[in-house]
Amino acid sequence: MELRDLRAGGNDGVPGGGGPGGAGAGAAAGAAGGASGPEFGGICIGGTGGGQRLPTKADLFIEQLNATNAKKVALLLVLGFIVYHGLLNWNYGSDSCQWLLSKGRFKGDNEWQPYGCMVHKYSLTDTRRCLRYLAFFDNKNNFVFIGDDSVRLLYERFVEQLRLPLAADELAAQQPEQQDDDNNASVADSSARFEDKKLHMLAQYIRAEEVNPALVERLYHLEAEKQLSSVYVVGFTYSGLLAGNTTEDVLRQYAANLTLLVAPFHRLVAQTSRVLWKLADRVDEEKLPASWKLLQNEHIDRLNHVARGVFRYTEASVWESAWHIANGLLDNAVDGHQLCAHGQRLEVQLLWNMYCNDYMNYNDGTCCSSSEPHTTLQIVAYAMFGVCMALVCGMCLRRWVLHLRGHTLYVPLQQHQSHSQQQEGGGRTRGAPGNALSALITDYGTPMVALSLLGLILAYFYLCDRTNFFMKENKYYSEYSFWIPVGYVFALGLFFTEDSRFTKVLNRDQTDELRGWILLVVLIYYMTGAQRVLPIHMHIKLLISGYFFLTGYTHFTHLWHTGSSGSLFVRFFQAMFRANFLSVLLCFCMNRPYQFYYFVPLLSFWLCVVYFVLALPPRISSASVDANPLHYLYLVCKCIGCLGGITVLFMSEVFFERIFVTRPWKALFVTTDDDLHEWWHQWKLDRYTVAFGMIYAACFHIAQKYNVFDDNNHGNLFSRRTSISVTLLALLGVGVYTAFSFLCRNVQNCEEIHSYILFIPIVGYVVLRNISGILRTRYSAFFAWFGRISLELFVCQYHIWLAADRHGVLVLLPGSPTLNMIITSFIFVCASHEVHRLTQIILPYAVPNDWRLVMRNFVIFLIVLIPVARSDGMF
Repeated sequence: MELRDLRAGGNDGVPGGGGPGGAGAGAAAGAAGGASGPEFGGICIGGTGGGQRLPTKADLFIEQLNATNAKKVALLLVLGFIVYHGLLNWNYGSDSCQWLLSKGRFKGDNEWQPYGCMVHKYSLTDTRRCLRYLAFFDNKNNFVFIGDDSVRLLYERFVEQLRLPLAADELAAQQPEQQDDDNNASVADSSARFEDKKLHMLAQYIRAEEVNPALVERLYHLEAEKQLSSVYVVGFTYSGLLAGNTTEDVLRQYAANLTLLVAPFHRLVAQTSRVLWKLADRVDEEKLPASWKLLQNEHIDRLNHVARGVFRYTEASVWESAWHIANGLLDNAVDGHQLCAHGQRLEVQLLWNMYCNDYMNYNDGTCCSSSEPHTTLQIVAYAMFGVCMALVCGMCLRRWVLHLRGHTLYVPLQQHQSHSQQQEGGGRTRGAPGNALSALITDYGTPMVALSLLGLILAYFYLCDRTNFFMKENKYYSEYSFWIPVGYVFALGLFFTEDSRFTKVLNRDQTDELRGWILLVVLIYYMTGAQRVLPIHMHIKLLISGYFFLTGYTHFTHLWHTGSSGSLFVRFFQAMFRANFLSVLLCFCMNRPYQFYYFVPLLSFWLCVVYFVLALPPRISSASVDANPLHYLYLVCKCIGCLGGITVLFMSEVFFERIFVTRPWKALFVTTDDDLHEWWHQWKLDRYTVAFGMIYAACFHIAQKYNVFDDNNHGNLFSRRTSISVTLLALLGVGVYTAFSFLCRNVQNCEEIHSYILFIPIVGYVVLRNISGILRTRYSAFFAWFGRISLELFVCQYHIWLAADRHGVLVLLPGSPTLNMIITSFIFVCASHEVHRLTQIILPYAVPNDWRLVMRNFVIFLIVLIPVARSDGMF
């Protein structure tokens, strides 16, 4: 992205944007350079008073820093990572269970992150739900732990997560029995057993210090029990380990003993069981008790090396990640050799993720989880995109054949001029007619090419988020991981600050800027998982509310200034198309309900409300109130009616549900589980926001009409004394909300109060941003650039920046979290910008300026939806 792109005006890609914009980034830069500044692309460099000079290499390099070339780099990166991950999957396999058991790293919050996949944090409820689900299908949940004291501790921690909390009387009754069990365990301490018949759950511990005939016989006996799909965790060294005499003879004997386990392990795995070999944990030699002082980590490492060699090519899996966890928490080891409780819980979590993820399908648990199966609708959708690609390839081939035969090919003027400028900027002669490149490339402004490119982008979406081809990791929140990116973003925003073309309050540049920094902060919030911090959560809700507030303001402002000129019907469908085009395609191609992209249904719903209120006769505008002052009363009645209707829906949740679960539009508001709760929660959170935006716009324009302030110049809105008073009130309004977010302790109560007071900080920000002429007439081109593609950014983040339906983070470059975030962000922004560009190309074909053609296209779209609706049970 270059400064030229940041300065460019473009068509507003966000529904509700007001005012016309420029044609594109390149056109804006070319128009800005004219008489006195540098011009690239084959035009002279130098001022009007000096001589002309050829562009330098630095000039040519800067000229290449544009959105088009950035997308080419992003494409090369995507192709490179596809090859890279293809080689990884070919060499090491795509089994995420193997990633779960092999390696990982500790994040800043001391939680374990497996290599390349996500782990779900299983609670007691989650664990029992998994076992109950498997028991319902008559599956036996059998876990066997065999080994020394480290395996016994793991077994105890494992069973601890299965026990239901007991009432006080039950606990008192079981204490004598527990004491007897403890006494028996202290005497024998050779086995333990936990059984829950309701869950078909059996967990047992078998003590073993080394390989012996009794252990091998016990393994064959377990195999004879035919307990299918069992999990065996085995780990031990040899009985003389503490003596510290790990010689070469001992290692050879240890390897020979482990080899005796290969055959029984193979038979157990043949019964679809999983066998894990738990390596011996390293010790903190300085903290070891006297009886352990002869033990050295060198001895343990040599034994583990032998175990890896024995089991490397067998059916058993070496549980390397458990060793990495113990090694990472070595400083917290009890007595220098016993894994701490936190480490034991992490290892148990890995076991549950390995066992349950493929059955429970938790969004944040991709380890050991199979890819989501594709649907018929997905096949049809991608087949349609494939047809478009085939037609485009056919057109290119035809143009190439005609070019070889010497036919004259007509290239669109804009495309030809752009190609010629690139040639001249590169120091070559301007392209001649019949240039081969122009012959092969069709017009990129045609909807067929746009749909083909969109199909390729959506194929990348599918590869990232509906397959295990690329890796995924859990989110990680810390104060630094959230605030440092926010600081960088605002530093860049301030750096790219320039003069605006407008002086009006909330002009086009300001609204784009506001949308831009709101979306960037929201994206950082989702990337880092900062929702766990209540003040940050409430401020993000405020920013999203500010987006909706701006929607109400901009659409009311447009009608206020234009009145009945133009077709309000066409403008409504244009706004709806921009809001929903990408989301509807993703619903088809990613097999997700419309409500999954909750921001888009909310925006579409409030757009319908806004246009319904504004379209009700009489249409009120600046000219109409001059002609008939009674329109002020009509305006008040419209606002009161809008607020009253919203309040009625909110006061009766039953009435709300009756409306939104009515077929056929029920499918637009329910989740995959046929639940309306998510829509109800999001709707009531911003139920008054758009109405507040329209009311604020009405009050603002009426005050402007009666010269309460003047924003037609570069001066301040008010006199000095009034400005100070209004500024203090605005600061107080923003400060009150911030104090409220810190003092409020309950999310539900915070969000309920938020719905009534959100307009205070929003109006306060608008006042602070515009009261000074200096601030009002400058804007951040950086934020404005992102603001024009803000809706695409919000939707695309679900699949190509975040992962697993926004519960995790996409990993293209494993092992380098910061660099991976930079690369994925770059590709994500380029893809979002391209989707925005393609949407703008398709828009005039889908929503023409004639309302009759709009109705025709809308009816065709409804007809296409009929088979989809029938398959989803909408009728």
